[in-house]
This record gives sequence, structure tokens and C-alpha cells, in this order.
Amino acid sequence: MEDGKSTGPKAKWWSRPAPENATRTAPDGPSPAEDAVPTSHVMDAPADATGADALAAAGPARPSVPEPAVPEPAHRPEVSVPAGRPPTPLHDPDPYSTPPYGGPGPWAPAPPVQRPVPTPAHGTHIPPQYAGTNGAGIPAAPAPGCAPPPHVPQQTQPQQQWLQYDPWGAPRQPLTAPSPVPGADTGRRKNRRGSLLVGAVLLALVAGGIGGGVGAYIERNGGLTQVELQQTGRAGGGRAPDSVAGIAASALPSVVTLHVSGSTESGTGTGFVLDKSGHILTNNHVVAPAGSSGDITVTFSGGETARAEVVGKDSGYDLAVVKVSGVSGLTPLPLGNSDNVQVGDPVVAIGAPFDLSNTVTSGIISAKDRPITAGGEKGDGSDISYVDALQTDAPINPGNSGGPLVDTDARVIGINSAIRAAGSDSSSESGQAGSIGLGFAIPINQGKRVAEELINTGKATHPVIGVSLDMEYTGDGAKVSAKGADGKPAVTPDGPGAKAGIKPGDVITEVDGKRVHSGEELIVKIRSHRPGDRLALGLTRGGKDLSISLTLGSATGT
Repeated sequence: MEDGKSTGPKAKWWSRPAPENATRTAPDGPSPAEDAVPTSHVMDAPADATGADALAAAGPARPSVPEPAVPEPAHRPEVSVPAGRPPTPLHDPDPYSTPPYGGPGPWAPAPPVQRPVPTPAHGTHIPPQYAGTNGAGIPAAPAPGCAPPPHVPQQTQPQQQWLQYDPWGAPRQPLTAPSPVPGADTGRRKNRRGSLLVGAVLLALVAGGIGGGVGAYIERNGGLTQVELQQTGRAGGGRAPDSVAGIAASALPSVVTLHVSGSTESGTGTGFVLDKSGHILTNNHVVAPAGSSGDITVTFSGGETARAEVVGKDSGYDLAVVKVSGVSGLTPLPLGNSDNVQVGDPVVAIGAPFDLSNTVTSGIISAKDRPITAGGEKGDGSDISYVDALQTDAPINPGNSGGPLVDTDARVIGINSAIRAAGSDSSSESGQAGSIGLGFAIPINQGKRVAEELINTGKATHPVIGVSLDMEYTGDGAKVSAKGADGKPAVTPDGPGAKAGIKPGDVITEVDGKRVHSGEELIVKIRSHRPGDRLALGLTRGGKDLSISLTLGSATGT
């Protein structure tokens, strides 16, 4: 039953016509497949062509290896078939009946598919075209019996490239980015490097400017943030009156600094106001450099200054009184009672050590009735002072001389006068040594009496017993000399000592029950009293102890 298809052997559908000008060699004998092809399916051929010619016209059978695609020639020559010869089918029978080409038919190979590719950049190297490759860009050798494909010159700079597509070929390798032509991008790279360099320089300048501004701000303001420290608010209350601060606040307005200058020397000391009339009490060795024609300037605690004149002075007591004129609003410093002072009582010393005005130090009373002698620079003993002093550990230094030593009620109990310096045998504060905690003050009871006499009469009186002492005696007690000065008797006739029964060579050992160890101590004890005071003396005569009563006499000081 005919269904339009041949029942004979099927033609191979994958046969293709050979390219133009291809040389083919006829087989030595017909193949079975070729002999089985009906004449009705043979393409037209010349009538006089033999079987070999017909086979050559139809083309021999080739393996199922796809041949490389070649470009279509511009002009395909037509093959003439002699009349009367049946046409040869385009495809050989398919023994496997693979659809859609199971049987012979008029099917032709799929036309080549072309697709455009992007036009490469100017100067880009173009790889060879895909013509004559195995579909993956690899050139393929021509099939046996086939001529090699014609050479197609490469286009170095095509505007558009068309690639042949073979649906039956192996997958193509992916295209890769073409390598740049050497030297084609040199100018662009140079421009890019120059731009990067300029940008880096600008960035460095901007960063430097910002850093400099930040550094200047930090230097001026002490940091990026302002530091504020915690602090206690201002207290409105005062200090207790018996505290050091309270005592200083009460006493300082009455303390002054004295600057003294003379023809040969000058000095600085301290004093305090005695009354509203302008009398100021200080030490004799403070005003001594002025002499009889020197200059004395008084500076008050508030800074006001005034000139002062000497009212009176006494080297034996080391006290002096000066007076300022034309000054109002003075505040006298209250006077206490030195007899009420006890060892260990707190005290405050005020003065101008080394010309540092309004200096306040504090301490305690270390001892009482400490016999000291100061001065003696003249060598004749006329400038030696004998003081039954108060000892304190409140720091006293040169410049404190004449300043007040006050108690907790801000009342004067002593006049700072001397210190004991380390490594020195001198007790005079006039030396330039510093304090070692051994300061001495004249008791205010003695200072008050002397100040009153100096203000009233210009001179001070000294209590005396009317005897001459042997100052070179090294035994215990004060020995009465055998002879007096300048050939005078050692015991003044009709003097207090003579009336009490003292004789040359006697050794006085006690005054009012207190032991006396030297002549200096006896003088100090006597000068701590007023003239007219009655004393009880203990003495030794010829190995015997005697007790006598004596009324002090009076002598004018210098």
C-alpha cells in the first residue's frame, strides 16, 4: 500500500552537496545502499551519464561528522542534469527512521543562522572568523576527498561581524575580552595618574589645614572640651576668735613694719601700736641704725606709710618707743599679763621676717623666766640686754624683732626679741640666721613699765642692788667682786646691798627662792622687778649659808 514514501532502502538524510570546485573520487564499486536507491528518487542527471557519473552528481556518502561551515559564495554554479535521467534524492535513506527525517524527502539542511556581534573598539585585535571551524572556534581539517575551504582574508577593523551558527556543532567557547593594543591607552593612563597626584596633594593640603586649625583650638582652649573642676562655694562665715585666723584678723591692723636707715647701716623690724596718739613699741636694736639723724618709716598693715621719730630707747631692756604724727584711726593692740602665762599656752607671733610684712606664725610657750643676754657688739657691755624671757617655738626670724607675741585673746604677752641660731653662740636676733624653734620674747609686764617710762620721761630706770659682780667666776652662783671698777669699792656705800649686809666675796645663790647660777642670771632676775621691790636673797659666806632681805634701788638706763 502506497503512503507516498518509498519502501526501498532509505537514503541517508545527512548527506550534503560538496562545495564548489571540490574534487571527488568515485568508488571502485557501487555500495549496496546506492544500488538500492530507486530511480524515481534520483535527481536529474544527463542521459548519457553512467552510474558512476550519477553517483558523482549526487555525491558520495560521508560519515556523520559535521563539516565546517563555509561562507556562501557570491555565485553558485548550477549543475545541469541530462534529460531523461531520474533525479537523485537530496538525502540518503535513514536506517534508523529518525524523525523528522525518517524517510527520504525533500528536506534540506537547516540554513545557516547568523547573528551580529558588537563592533569592537578602535584598534582592538580581531580574532579569526568562525568560518572553517568545528563550531567552537577551532579550525577543522577538510574531510577526506574535499578541497580545503577557500582562504578568507581577515578584516582588521570590521564595523560589524557576522558569525555562522551551526546548531549541530559542539558548544562554542565563551568570548574573551580582547587584549588592548600596546600603546593605545598610554595617554589616558598618564592623565589618570596626574589626576590622582593632584587629588592626593589637594587632600593633603585640606587635611593639614584642618589639623592645624584643630591644634590651634586645642592649644588656646586647653582641649576640645573645657574642663571645669569642682570647687566649694565661697563661705560667708568668719573664723572663731580664738583660732589662729581669728587672732591674726584681730591683731594685724595694729602691727606695723619699720624701715630704718642711717648713715652707715639700715634695717627692718616690726612694732605695734600702743595708743591712738601714735606711739609704737619696738626693739632698741631695730631703731639703733638710725642713730641721731637717721630716717624711720612706718608701714601699716593696709599699706599706708608715715614717718616716725624716736621718743625713747633703752639698750639694757632692748626696748624703744617711736611716734608717728598726722595719722588718725589707729587701733591700739590690747596688752595682756605675762605673769598669767603658763608653759604650753598657744601663742601667735606676727611680724615682717626678711621684710615680709604681716607674716603670722603660731606655736606655744616653751618655757618661762629664761635668762638671756643679747647684744654686746660694741664690746664695752653698754649694749648688752638682760632679759628674763618667755621662750616660744613659734617661728621667729630676722625682721620679727619688736613684733607682738599674743595669746588666744589677741592680747600682747611678749615682745619678740631674740632667737637661738643653730651653730651659733649668739642669742641676738639681729644675726641673719633662721629660726630653729628657739625664740625669746620680753615679757609684756616689763615692756609696759619701760614703755611708760620712755613715753613719759624719755628714759627708763633700772633696779639695782649696788654691788659689782665678778663675771669671770665659774662657780655656782653670782660672786661679789673684791674690788669695784676704777678702784671703787665693790659694794656701794649706803647702797641697797650695803644696807642689806652684803660684803665683797659673798656668793649670791638665790633670789626669792629661785636658784641663781651666774652673774648674768642675777642681773636678769633683778631687772625683772621694779625699783623699790623687796627681794629675799640667799648667799654663802665662808662656807655658811645666809639669808637677807633687800630693797631694790634705781638707776637711769642708757
